[in-house]
Amino acid sequence: MRRVLAVLVSAVVVVAGCSAPSLPEVTFYSSGKTVNVRPTQYCDLESENCVVDAGAVGVLRVRPGLPVQISVPGEVADSAWSVKFTYRDGDGVGQEPLRSKVFTSAEPRYAYTLELPAADDQLESVEVQQFGKRVQIDETGQIEFVARGTWVLSVDDRG
Repeated sequence: MRRVLAVLVSAVVVVAGCSAPSLPEVTFYSSGKTVNVRPTQYCDLESENCVVDAGAVGVLRVRPGLPVQISVPGEVADSAWSVKFTYRDGDGVGQEPLRSKVFTSAEPRYAYTLELPAADDQLESVEVQQFGKRVQIDETGQIEFVARGTWVLSVDDRG
């Protein structure tokens, strides 16, 4: 019996020691509410070998014109990252997605406040994108960085 128990304890220790590292979370805040979001995709530095979790999308109620504050952990702040978002204007017309500037490890940035262009605009979605080392050429011939990690916020726009 002791031998079986010793083997079981050893197995539990080995399994616990082999668990996957925790993935970084991004925090979104608006109107007194906060949501912590796991990445929907998180890859190695080459933007390969990815863990995908389509259910990791966060939801937060954001009223028209209000900002969303975004906080990122050190492992994101110490890399290249940006914020991409979609919104519609006061007439309900969807607008082209916009993007913040790219923040880099040269000046680590742990927080960003997303403000919409006009006071009656309604935010629809937000993506925090952490870039890896890989770059590619887009259809217009421009160099673009490939996302290593993506954190998604879906906006609940009910009043």
